[in-house]
Amino acid sequence: QGQLVESGGGLVQPGGSLRLSCAASGSIFRMNTMAWYRQPPGKQREWVASIGLGGITAYADSVRGRFTISRDNDENTVYLQMNSLKPEDTAVYYCNTLRPRSWGQGTQVTVSS
Repeated sequence: QGQLVESGGGLVQPGGSLRLSCAASGSIFRMNTMAWYRQPPGKQREWVASIGLGGITAYADSVRGRFTISRDNDENTVYLQMNSLKPEDTAVYYCNTLRPRSWGQGTQVTVSS
């Protein structure tokens, strides 16, 4: 499996927005549905959203209507636009396929006032 590098996290107030980016190797990006996962402190990693090769998207109930996943095929990059952020969105966010073999470092998102 190739490299996956997440970026764009940070500290935001409740109700704020962030856009996360995931730079993927071409071999991964071209052949797979891409997804975002997150892991709050002390909790299990969970699936957040995915986007298929044809652009079909899916979302966890907890983020539907607030988050938008997209992909740029020319840049081999997956994005997660996060709006109306809540404290419970605080987590380390990871990108991967739907069949993860390994994990990158992720990017920290902290929602706090």
